[in-house]
Amino acid sequence: MAFIIFLFAEELVCLGQTSNWIKWESKTPSRGTGWKYFQDSVKSNRYLDSISESFQKEGYLEIFKRNERPGVDSLKVEFFPGTKYAWAEINTRNIPQELIRQIGPLENDYPSIVDWMDRLILKAEDLGYPFAVANLDSIKLEGDSIRANLNFEFGPLISWDSVAVSGQTKTQPRYVQNLTGIEPGNPFSQKEFEESILTLGRSPYFSIAEKTDITFQTKSARPTFNLRDRKANVLDGIIGLLPNENEPGKMLITGQLDLELYHLGGKGRDIALHWQRLNISTQSLDLTAKESFLFNSPLDFNLGFNLLKQDTTFLNRSFSLDFGYRLKKGGYLRFFTNRKAGDLISTAAYQNVTELPDVADFRWNQYGIGWIWNKLDSPVFPRKGYRFTGEFSAGNKEILENTGIPEEVYTNMVLNSPQYLGRIDLEKHFFLKPTWGIMLRAVGGFTQNQNLLLNDLFRLGGLKTIRGFNENYFYARSYGFLNTEQRLFFGENSFLMIFADLGILENPYFATSIDNPFSFGAGVNLDMGTGIFRFIYGIGKSNAQPLAFSYSRIHFGYLARF
Repeated sequence: MAFIIFLFAEELVCLGQTSNWIKWESKTPSRGTGWKYFQDSVKSNRYLDSISESFQKEGYLEIFKRNERPGVDSLKVEFFPGTKYAWAEINTRNIPQELIRQIGPLENDYPSIVDWMDRLILKAEDLGYPFAVANLDSIKLEGDSIRANLNFEFGPLISWDSVAVSGQTKTQPRYVQNLTGIEPGNPFSQKEFEESILTLGRSPYFSIAEKTDITFQTKSARPTFNLRDRKANVLDGIIGLLPNENEPGKMLITGQLDLELYHLGGKGRDIALHWQRLNISTQSLDLTAKESFLFNSPLDFNLGFNLLKQDTTFLNRSFSLDFGYRLKKGGYLRFFTNRKAGDLISTAAYQNVTELPDVADFRWNQYGIGWIWNKLDSPVFPRKGYRFTGEFSAGNKEILENTGIPEEVYTNMVLNSPQYLGRIDLEKHFFLKPTWGIMLRAVGGFTQNQNLLLNDLFRLGGLKTIRGFNENYFYARSYGFLNTEQRLFFGENSFLMIFADLGILENPYFATSIDNPFSFGAGVNLDMGTGIFRFIYGIGKSNAQPLAFSYSRIHFGYLARF
């Protein structure tokens, strides 16, 4: 009788409603801790309950405790574990052998049996039986040994019903169903439900506002996700008018425009436009469009167009198609193709060259595969977790003959050759204290071809790569850089930061092909409710830029979110 009492019930210690200092000890076995402080009796009760449970899992089923109060707000507890019991035999004949094979064999020691029963219930929940029950009966004591039968019942088979969405969101239930992988008619899975909450929490479109409810009825389970849309859309821009030096009497439009519209129609449909023209000769344009779960399939579809006009030297255009497939546990697989074209704007400087110049006309058909692994706790400004992005592509590149360049330059040249490109990006966040975090980011890439051109190279420098330099300041055939930030948080998305960036770049067209730029500085990221204001001051050094305050750079901007 004592065994049954101590197996299924435990003495509760009433500690009052004031703050408490707790100290406990046990003589056989010899254990204990020093004084610990708890703000209320609920937390101190839980602490003592966890100690009793730990002894019971080791087989001390008759454990009891004696309380002594040395002071008004202090409690000393002595545990008396009693006899340590061991399992002589547990009968598991009524449990399906297939289920036993999935969770592993049962071992005859008390802690393993308790954990094994927990695994049994969890496995049943993942197979569609959330009301499975396991218990012991026909318990017999033989000295310090126990014999018992383990009874197990699956309960009713529960299947998923359709997903419901509530809260301040435009998100369509079908999008949530596709994103979480919960399909009506499939067996209920507790593990799948818990993973779906993590998946939705990483969405850049919305956050989970309240605890998700599951209603069970007529052998079906219907989850209701309470969501709140994030202010994800971006509108930012500066427009200026300057006299057009090439056409007197006319004005030249300059400036920058960033427009990003996310989750249109609540279906994960995105459109983005980025345009920049800071002087008369150079401008860039990026257009992207994304359709999530194309025709309710597992595939995402992306279209992209990029244009870069570099002063009077060259004009690059690229058109891309990208198909993405979401994998479980934060994985994302991409298959893409890209058509890139580069053309000279002026050939006046190349009329007498005897070899191919560093820029030329080309066409490159690119095919590749990419992988994203996202374990960040937030898609905006994460505080812990990591994110890995990698891609590799290959394709045929063709050098086009330009009539403005002497014909003999192309004689005996291999005009068609394979070109390769690879990139990786690893970001890691450490959350050390409630107001202190560290961000580390390592990025690398390379491109390879026997006729590699200047307008083939990567463009680096600026706010998103190596700070302390102008945007697209560097050309690189291969590169690697490390970003480090110490962040002092004073709000959910607001923090002060100091940073250091260190890189290594290879450019075959410079006299010194290897460059080791580095930079450091400080800044602030301020969440103003309607947008994010960012101000960063950085000083950088490279082969072409000395370390001096006169070369320092200020990166700042305000992203209006709605």
